[in-house]
Amino acid sequence: MEQQKLPNVTLIIILSIASIVLCWCYGILGLILSTIALILATLSNKAYKESPEIYSGIGTLKTGKILAIVGLILNILFIAFIIWFVMAIGWDVLQSGDQQLIQERMEEFFGQ
Repeated sequence: MEQQKLPNVTLIIILSIASIVLCWCYGILGLILSTIALILATLSNKAYKESPEIYSGIGTLKTGKILAIVGLILNILFIAFIIWFVMAIGWDVLQSGDQQLIQERMEEFFGQ
């Protein structure tokens, strides 16, 4: 019997790469994509463990899972950075839209 490709492996790779690329979009979209990729990778891994003789492509699945984990970590770090930045500068200053005030707060905070 010919081996089949693991289900959703290509989709896992695409979602994982997209989560890394989109981590700069406030981290939310990339976080969603990496979570979906991890869930699909877990389901595909479970299918492989149940019957490894039918499926091929476990290396690609592992690569996709690693990329999804990297994307998840990058997105979490970027969200943490945004939260830190808002706390450091101040939400009221950022909402005011006054570029000069924002620059002054950044200079105060970073000591320039």
